Amino acid sequence: MIDGLFKTHIDPLWERIARPIAEAGWTPNQVTIAGLVLVVADVAALPLHGSLAVFGVVLLLAFAFDALDGAVARLSGLRSRRGGWLDAVVDRYQELAVMAALGAVSGAWWAAMLGLSGAFLTSYAKARTAVEIPIDNDRWPDLFERQERIFFLCGLTILAGTLFRAFGQEQTALVAGLWIYAALTHVTALQRARRAWAMLARADAEDPLGPRARRDDDPA
Repeated sequence: MIDGLFKTHIDPLWERIARPIAEAGWTPNQVTIAGLVLVVADVAALPLHGSLAVFGVVLLLAFAFDALDGAVARLSGLRSRRGGWLDAVVDRYQELAVMAALGAVSGAWWAAMLGLSGAFLTSYAKARTAVEIPIDNDRWPDLFERQERIFFLCGLTILAGTLFRAFGQEQTALVAGLWIYAALTHVTALQRARRAWAMLARADAEDPLGPRARRDDDPA
């Protein structure tokens, strides 16, 4: 929702931050991979230091690369289909690593699994729609998109590791937050599915025999 509604205002800010990176010669794909490496390092370090607050702060820094790679691509003129594909795949691996880490430290595996599946279904609903009909990638202002999920997880871990830890409620806050996260991801997946269904219904009505029309159950 944040990205969809405020993209024109947010992009110039990211481009100002990304300009030194682009001028240093980094490619967008290198920025994407750097973000993945930082997330994996953050996840691997969590069992060693055990601080959710540190985990959340590093996670916030790592996820900044999610926006910076696109800004570097625009500034350097290196936008490509392969880069867009890489960014989307890396996003999913990042979410998988983070939810696995939070499931492990909280023991709330059902909440973590439901949250991860809701996030993946939210992404897949739009990706699958793009297979069937041309879509505008920026006009999907749904409730709990990737930006919101990032801010939620970073805020949850930082607050659980500081404020709630001071009251001895760190684990309780983390588990509750993961269940809220799971609920919001599935609400958004259903919201996006509803939007996609309406778009596809209009496309079928306009061109029922077009090359994209089909009645199979291909899950690709």
